[in-house]
Order: sequence, then structure tokens, then C-alpha cells
Amino acid sequence: MTIQLSVSTRKRAEFVDITADVQRAVRDSGVKSGTCIVSVSHTTAGITINENADPDVCRDIIAQLERMVPRQGGYHHLEGNADAHIKATLIGFSVTLPVEEKALVLGTWQGIFFCEFDGPRSRRIYVKVVPDPQ
Repeated sequence: MTIQLSVSTRKRAEFVDITADVQRAVRDSGVKSGTCIVSVSHTTAGITINENADPDVCRDIIAQLERMVPRQGGYHHLEGNADAHIKATLIGFSVTLPVEEKALVLGTWQGIFFCEFDGPRSRRIYVKVVPDPQ
């Protein structure tokens, strides 16, 4: 079963910590041991895992991506969001995590982030929890 989560962003570029929502989806799935896949079906947004203790980490990542891929960069894509497509491709559209004892296996400082690059928007995130073969 695939669980759909919704997130509404407030800025053009922002990272939203979705760890608690994904943990809840894993717990509600009833899967004790397996794999969790978190993905987005948007071409200007991504999913990543990084430190969730210090918000400056996310701010630094966004700032560095902006330096690497500026909004105005002489792109061919005419919709005005070519940079968002490139940033999303660099971050990636999914993460895969192990599940043990009905919980995500994450490091002490790790969190799962929805990465918005063309907001503000309402977005969908998909969580699929797959049990280990019996």
C-alpha cells in the first residue's frame, strides 16, 4: 500500500522536515521489518536525508544550490523555472530507508526533507513500506 502525504510550502525554495509524517506512515503500515521508499512525483521538488538538528544546514544547502544553479542562468526552458528542475535533479526524487521494529532506521541527527524549488505550492509525497520477504 502506498500512503500519500501532502505538504504546502510557503517559499520558492525551502526544505520541510517530513520525518515525523513518514515515521507515522511506517508505524501505521504495520510492517515490522522491511524497506520504506519516500518519493515525489514533481519535477521541481526533491527528497533528501540530512541533519535535522540545526536548521542552518538546510539554509546552507539551499544557498549553495542557488550559487551553483542561479534562477537566471540563460536557460532554454521557457517557463522560468529551469533552475528548479536542475536543483531537483541534483537532490533526487526519492530516498530508500530500512525499517526495523516498525520504525525508520535513521542516524541520530538525520531527518527526511521535502525539498521545494518552485514554490509556494501544494505537493504530494508518496510513502511505500515493503515488508521483508517471509
